Amino acid sequence: MPNINPLDLAVGIPSYNEADNIEFVVRQVAAGLAKYFPHLNTVIVNADNFSQDGTKEAFMAANSGRIPKVYLSTPAGVKGKGNNFKNLFNYLLPYHPKAVIVVDADLRSIQPEWIRHLGQTVFKGFDFVTPLYCRNEYDGTITNHLCYPLLYSVLGSDIRQPIGGEFAFSGRLLKHWMRQDWGENVLQYGVDILMTSEAVLSGFSLAQVALGSKIHKPSAPKLGKMFTQVVDTLFGQLSGSNWKQNMRRPQAPPVIAYNKRRVEQPQSLSIDYKALKQKALEEFSTHQTLVLEILPQEQASKIEEMFQRKIFRISAAAWADIVYSFLAVYAAQSDRDQQLRIVEALKPLYFARTVSFIWETLELDHVGSERKLVQQAQTFWEHRYTLLESDSAAA
Repeated sequence: MPNINPLDLAVGIPSYNEADNIEFVVRQVAAGLAKYFPHLNTVIVNADNFSQDGTKEAFMAANSGRIPKVYLSTPAGVKGKGNNFKNLFNYLLPYHPKAVIVVDADLRSIQPEWIRHLGQTVFKGFDFVTPLYCRNEYDGTITNHLCYPLLYSVLGSDIRQPIGGEFAFSGRLLKHWMRQDWGENVLQYGVDILMTSEAVLSGFSLAQVALGSKIHKPSAPKLGKMFTQVVDTLFGQLSGSNWKQNMRRPQAPPVIAYNKRRVEQPQSLSIDYKALKQKALEEFSTHQTLVLEILPQEQASKIEEMFQRKIFRISAAAWADIVYSFLAVYAAQSDRDQQLRIVEALKPLYFARTVSFIWETLELDHVGSERKLVQQAQTFWEHRYTLLESDSAAA
């Protein structure tokens, strides 16, 4: 690598089969580094999952001017975003970077200014910088219905996009993350929520940066392993905290809006409502016994009837109570396999809540829907007594 030791600023781009877009992202990143950080030692690093679609070739061919580029890859067959991050972090540690920015390889709305805003905020003294997007209300359902409200209520941290994909952090926080235990799910999609919750729990300084609209490859509510990996990691982090002492009135990290231009419109996203309902029914059929064991009797009866009627109307208040019941049982459980079964059993209710939210917001615009999501997080805070009561019952 060229003379970049010590390294001032690195930009990491995790990827898996992103040959169609990564060149665009590299050009935007390089333009941002050249324009706003020309005096610094910088590098762009692609942390790949051994893509076979030409991602490496597209990355190396991208014009980055004088900014050096480095390609890293996990071994063949080793997948997972967390594996990419661990590969990236291990590579950067010997260079003692002052700041690191991470952006997704599928971004279509990234601009050079994103690099400026994320990087400058770290150089102002913040350890962890998360994004604020204008984002479709049905994009990021795990964030909207689990990560955001739980960090808000249990950890008292009003971080709107705790697993947003674009973020920045200090070298000090990088070293802290590398001292943590990266379990199997963290090496997959659980890595983002581990990093955010660790930053909050360990008292690092946080900020949020307004970036505008996020446009990327659209994704419906995750039907595969992502739900399990993220929720298991989050539940594990929360279980390790002392929520009886840590619960405090939620506070938002400072929001830094470098660009005060007009509010942008979010990316359009189509949702298969019927497929979500069907998935909820299938998952409930598989996990019904455990679901009804975990929930209090009155709530269990309502949920059972709801699934029998195939009409899902889980309110924000009911959802908060459901999640808290599952979290308390998870935290009281020492058997690892049973913890994972508990997370899986929450999945049908997550799909049912997603369906309910779509039904609630059909006549609302993006602003109204976003207001509903913020109100849901506030409802989690108002219902925190449910977690404390469930915790005592499960102990």
